[in-house]
Parts: sequence; C-alpha cells; structure tokens
Amino acid sequence: MKSTDMGGLPMKLNVLALIVSLMTAVVAQADGQRVLVVMKDAKAFKSAHMAYQSKGSYALKGFNVAGAPTGFDKIDAQVEDSLGNINTLVISAKSESEIVKLRNNPAVAYVEKEIFHEAPRPVRGWLSSKKRSSKLPKTNTPWGIMAVKAPQAWKASSQGEGARVLVLDTGMDTQHPALAPNFEKGQDFTGNSSGSDITDDIGHGTHVAGTVAAVLDKDGFTGVAPKAKILAGRVCAANGCSNVAIARGINWGIQEKVDVITMSLGGPWSTPAERIAVSNADKAGITVIAASGNDGSNKVSYPAALSSVIAVGAVDSNLNKADFSQYGPELAIVAPGVAVVSAVPLGSGRESEVVLGGDSQLGKVKSTTFQGAREVLQPEKNQLVHAGLGKAEDFAKAKVSGKYALISRGDITFAEKVQHAIKAGAAGVVIYNNAPGLIQGALTDDGSTLPVPVFMIEQTAGQEVVAQLGEGKVVEATLQTVATDYSAFDGTSMATPHVAGVAALMKAANKSLTGAQVKQILKSTAQQLNGPNTNNELGAGLVDAEAAVQAAMSVAN
Repeated sequence: MKSTDMGGLPMKLNVLALIVSLMTAVVAQADGQRVLVVMKDAKAFKSAHMAYQSKGSYALKGFNVAGAPTGFDKIDAQVEDSLGNINTLVISAKSESEIVKLRNNPAVAYVEKEIFHEAPRPVRGWLSSKKRSSKLPKTNTPWGIMAVKAPQAWKASSQGEGARVLVLDTGMDTQHPALAPNFEKGQDFTGNSSGSDITDDIGHGTHVAGTVAAVLDKDGFTGVAPKAKILAGRVCAANGCSNVAIARGINWGIQEKVDVITMSLGGPWSTPAERIAVSNADKAGITVIAASGNDGSNKVSYPAALSSVIAVGAVDSNLNKADFSQYGPELAIVAPGVAVVSAVPLGSGRESEVVLGGDSQLGKVKSTTFQGAREVLQPEKNQLVHAGLGKAEDFAKAKVSGKYALISRGDITFAEKVQHAIKAGAAGVVIYNNAPGLIQGALTDDGSTLPVPVFMIEQTAGQEVVAQLGEGKVVEATLQTVATDYSAFDGTSMATPHVAGVAALMKAANKSLTGAQVKQILKSTAQQLNGPNTNNELGAGLVDAEAAVQAAMSVAN
C-alpha cells in the first residue's frame, strides 16, 4: 500500500529505505518454527545449558534435570542457542506438534514463537542500493550534538572513553572512517549470516551508531561520545526485527557487560521473552534506551514503554516536538530527531545539487532528490518550463519536450506529476514545495528507477523562478546527484542515539551508576522546553549532556 502526504508523495520505501524509526509491529511466523523456550527454574536451565555446551544442537537427546528424564529426547527439535542470562533456549522445532510437546514439558515455563516487529525506518531519508565511490565530504558538527551540549560535557567525561555501547539494530558498516576506530566487536542474530558478519544492508544501524559515538574529525563531525566503544548486534533485517534476535542480542549485551544498550526499534507491544531480557539487563546494571515511535500517537512503543527503559521522543532544530514523535506517560525525555546527519554505509548516501542559472541569479539552491528517480552522477543542464501542478491539462499547455518541467507540489501525487511529465517528453522534473522546507520519499513502490531525474527545491526559490519565467526570462537548472558517506534522517530512531551517547558520557564519568539512576538524572537535568506538555508530549525536556554528566559525578560510588 502507498501512503500519501499532503502534496501527494508516495512514501513506501524499498529495502534500503527501511531505515527510524519506527513502527507498527507485525506478526510473521518464521521459517522452520523457531521458538524461545523459557525454562521453569534456574536448575532446569542450568541442566539444559550444560547439555547444549556438550552436545550442541542435539542437546535435547538424553537431557534430564537432576538425573530425572524430562521427555525432551522424544521431541524432534534442535537447540540453536542457550541464552544464559535470561534462562532461555532458542530451539528450532520440526512442526507445530513438536512445539506442543515443548509447551507440555514439565521443565518448561512457556514457549514463545518467533515473530517479527516491523523493520526500523526513518520518517524521512533514504539510501541508494547502488553504492558509488565518494569523496569524504566536509561534514560539520551536526546540529543535534550542539543542542544536547555534548562538547561541554567532554572534559569531565573524557569524551566517553571507557564506556561501551551496544547498538541493537540493522548492523553497521565497520569500515566507515567515522566508526572504525571505535568499533569493538559485532554479532549477527538474524540468522541471515554467521557469527560476526554484521553487514548493514539497510543503513539504519550505521546511522544510529554514528550519532552515538562517531569519532571527532578535523571538520567537526562527531558523535555524542566520540571516544566510547561501539558493539553492534544485528537484530533487524529487511523482514523485520525478530523477538528471538532481540532476546539474543540483549543476552549478549549482558554477557559482554556493556554500559548502555540502545534500540531504535519496537512496536505496539512486546513479548514475554523480550520483557525478561530487558529486565535482566536492568538488573545487570545496564542502561537500556529505546525510541518512542514515529506514528505521532499518544502511545509510546515497546520496548521504550517498559518501566526500566528510557523512552526517547524527537524534537526539531527549533526544539519543537516533531509531528511524528509518539508520546505518553512513559516518555522520559526528548532529543534531536529531525534532519539528523550521521554516517551511512560507504557510498550509499545521496546529496542533491541544483544550480539555477541562465537569466536567473539564484545560483545553488537547497534541494532534495527522490528514491526511484534517475541518478545524475555528472551535472546535467537544461531549460526550465513551468508546468503548473503537473496535471495532464497543464502539460497540454506547456512545451516541455526535451526540457525540464518545473512543477508545484499539490493536488496530485508526485508520482502522477512525474508520469505526466515523462509522457509529455520532459527530460527531467524540478518540483518546488508549496510550504516551507523540503521533503523526501519514493516515486516507485517496487524499487524500480524512472527514466528521468526528479529534484525538489524550496517554495521561495520555485516561486521566484515562476516569476522570472513569467517575465520571459530563460532559466536553466543544472542537476546532480552526489554519492556520500553521510545522510540526514528524521525519526525517533535518530533521537534515541543522542540520549545513548549522553548515557555513555555519564557512565564514563561514573561507572557505578545504575540504569534507574541514569534515567532519574537525565530527567532531572533536562532542559525545559516551550510548547504543550499536558500529555507528556516532551517528557522531562531536552537531554542536557553537560548537566547530566555533572550530576552523575556527584553520585557516590
């Protein structure tokens, strides 16, 4: 299905655009009947764990508790993993009848089938599946880093040195120069690869990791905690984020004794095994942080809504609540989540360049391009012709054949406007907004590429060009798509790593802090914001790294 914005932009993204956040959870049965089996008590789990260590996938054969047979040997299933920190086995059963046998086993508390929460994606922002060689562009300090006062907290916290943050997400590009120096280790829990292959085919996890702990470069680009270490657990793939993968990822974080777990993922509910895993992480002293969700409703997503988790909402650069940010009584705090620039898998980011020349003196103007449009890797120049709202009747009056069609946003979808332009023989399309700012999205549903480039420019620039064309002036547009290693995304997925980075700075300053203490300090030191907060839309306010680190240092060990 397509969703359509006010001007008519189809927003359904292909696999590489399934990136912040967030999300409606959907149930999908896994191939091979994979289940989480929570044992009834520590003694039963210890026996199962020892059997797994000695017999691997065949641990059920001959397994017993305190010398007494349990009937596991009659179940046609194999053990994939033993999660020692949450008393749970990951088992692949051959059929539904074997799952029933597991449920009826006296040593088992309950059995949870594998389900998938929807894959995390940003509200706005996308990557190209065609990775290109790119020059490392000059990237200044992202606005969010300054907004949360991270640099002011660096001296007291040694820039996060000594803190370790586990990013549970879509993986990470470990070769990215902004991330490689701080990358410690990674594990894949999706079943799509083996062991430590955490290749990020979606891009979301790389972006999140960059905001947490990208190294400080000569141009000022940085994460919140530029000397913290990153561990990356891939728990989400194109088909979503499985409860099995999430449980395994949290179990690994407990095993690794990380300081912070950040999860820019979730849905409207959580499973018992996920809740047990989060609770045990909290008991282990780990600070768990998650995104509130992106549907704009007054209901915080899970796992963010769990009491021990720090739920994070999003604000824009004016420190106003982002329209998509979910809220409610569980929301703890907000952080920058609009136009957040961070690292993406090398060569997958795209920046657009539009230069308006000819009789126009506008020069380079702010712009975006769209997924599904033809990429313009070398500059292409052509004359602009105004084609109204891009309806069929507008093109009947405009001579756009072989030229660029200039179209206003509004009335019909962008995809329809572009199809009309193609039918009229236009060589490209420049859409100008009918409201302040710029938007992004997809022009095709199936990942296909249209034969023409399509760019958007701001409302004021478009109106000026229309006026110039009305005066008989010739206006030319030079279009180019530039491959980059960075991109801007919107979503509570982007706000969450800001808070995770601040938590890392706090833990670097005071290792003894518990998750509850971190949450309380973050809320008590938050910057109060203007705007409606009757329904806890903004939580305690904007996260303040400087104040939080100072407060963390005052807590007795």
